[in-house]
Amino acid sequence: MIIKPNIGILNALIRITIGLTMLSWTTAMLVKRPWRNSYLFVAFCGAMRVAEGIVRYCPMTAFFQKCPVMTDWNNDSDAASGTSEDQMNVDLPYNPT
Repeated sequence: MIIKPNIGILNALIRITIGLTMLSWTTAMLVKRPWRNSYLFVAFCGAMRVAEGIVRYCPMTAFFQKCPVMTDWNNDSDAASGTSEDQMNVDLPYNPT
Protein backbone atom coordinates (compact mmCIF):
# COMPACT_ATOMS: atom_id res chain seq x y z
CA MET A 1 0.00 0.00 0.00
CA ILE A 2 1.52 3.28 -1.12
CA ILE A 3 0.63 6.23 1.07
CA LYS A 4 0.69 9.51 -0.82
CA PRO A 5 -0.25 12.85 0.77
CA ASN A 6 -3.91 13.48 0.04
CA ILE A 7 -4.48 16.66 2.04
CA GLY A 8 -3.00 20.10 1.54
CA ILE A 9 -0.60 22.09 3.69
CA LEU A 10 -3.27 24.37 5.14
CA ASN A 11 -5.51 21.41 5.94
CA ALA A 12 -2.57 19.68 7.62
CA LEU A 13 -1.79 22.72 9.75
CA ILE A 14 -5.43 22.98 10.81
CA ARG A 15 -5.46 19.29 11.74
CA ILE A 16 -2.29 19.67 13.81
CA THR A 17 -3.71 22.71 15.61
CA ILE A 18 -7.04 21.04 16.37
CA GLY A 19 -5.30 17.82 17.44
CA LEU A 20 -2.94 19.57 19.83
CA THR A 21 -5.86 21.56 21.25
CA MET A 22 -7.79 18.35 21.84
CA LEU A 23 -4.77 16.71 23.46
CA SER A 24 -4.11 19.63 25.80
CA TRP A 25 -7.78 19.86 26.82
CA THR A 26 -7.92 16.11 27.42
CA THR A 27 -4.73 16.17 29.49
CA ALA A 28 -6.16 18.92 31.68
CA MET A 29 -9.39 17.00 32.16
CA LEU A 30 -7.58 13.74 32.93
CA VAL A 31 -5.63 15.48 35.70
CA LYS A 32 -8.91 16.54 37.31
CA ARG A 33 -10.84 13.29 36.74
CA PRO A 34 -8.51 10.37 35.92
CA TRP A 35 -11.27 7.76 36.23
CA ARG A 36 -13.18 9.02 33.17
CA ASN A 37 -12.62 6.80 30.13
CA SER A 38 -14.26 9.18 27.65
CA TYR A 39 -11.27 11.52 27.90
CA LEU A 40 -9.01 8.72 26.67
CA PHE A 41 -11.13 8.43 23.52
CA VAL A 42 -10.86 12.18 22.90
CA ALA A 43 -7.09 11.98 23.47
CA PHE A 44 -6.85 9.19 20.90
CA CYS A 45 -8.85 11.25 18.38
CA GLY A 46 -6.62 14.26 19.00
CA ALA A 47 -3.46 12.21 18.55
CA MET A 48 -4.89 10.80 15.33
CA ARG A 49 -5.53 14.34 14.05
CA VAL A 50 -1.95 15.37 14.82
CA ALA A 51 -0.61 12.28 13.04
CA GLU A 52 -2.80 12.95 9.99
CA GLY A 53 -1.48 16.50 9.84
CA ILE A 54 2.17 15.48 10.13
CA VAL A 55 1.94 12.68 7.56
CA ARG A 56 -0.56 14.65 5.40
CA TYR A 57 -2.59 11.50 4.81
CA CYS A 58 -6.20 11.01 5.87
CA PRO A 59 -7.61 7.48 5.52
CA MET A 60 -11.21 8.71 5.28
CA THR A 61 -10.32 11.10 2.46
CA ALA A 62 -8.55 8.28 0.65
CA PHE A 63 -11.59 6.04 1.11
CA PHE A 64 -13.95 8.58 -0.41
CA GLN A 65 -11.56 9.27 -3.28
CA LYS A 66 -11.26 5.58 -4.13
CA CYS A 67 -14.97 4.83 -3.84
CA PRO A 68 -16.76 7.26 -6.16
CA VAL A 69 -19.85 5.06 -6.03
CA MET A 70 -20.45 6.25 -2.47
CA THR A 71 -20.41 9.92 -3.50
CA ASP A 72 -22.58 9.54 -6.64
CA TRP A 73 -25.61 8.09 -4.88
CA ASN A 74 -27.73 11.14 -5.68
CA ASN A 75 -27.12 10.87 -9.45
CA ASP A 76 -28.06 7.17 -9.45
CA SER A 77 -31.36 7.81 -7.69
CA ASP A 78 -32.29 10.49 -10.26
CA ALA A 79 -31.57 8.12 -13.13
CA ALA A 80 -33.66 5.41 -11.51
CA SER A 81 -36.64 7.71 -11.02
CA GLY A 82 -36.66 8.73 -14.69
CA THR A 83 -35.85 12.42 -14.29
CA SER A 84 -33.22 13.87 -16.56
CA GLU A 85 -30.72 16.68 -16.08
CA ASP A 86 -32.79 19.02 -18.27
CA GLN A 87 -35.88 18.55 -16.13
CA MET A 88 -33.96 19.16 -12.91
CA ASN A 89 -32.25 22.40 -14.08
CA VAL A 90 -35.38 24.45 -14.70
CA ASP A 91 -34.88 28.20 -14.29
CA LEU A 92 -36.98 29.50 -11.44
CA PRO A 93 -38.29 33.07 -11.37
CA TYR A 94 -36.37 35.60 -9.28
CA ASN A 95 -37.68 35.89 -5.72
CA PRO A 96 -36.04 38.65 -3.69
CA THR A 97 -37.54 37.56 -0.34
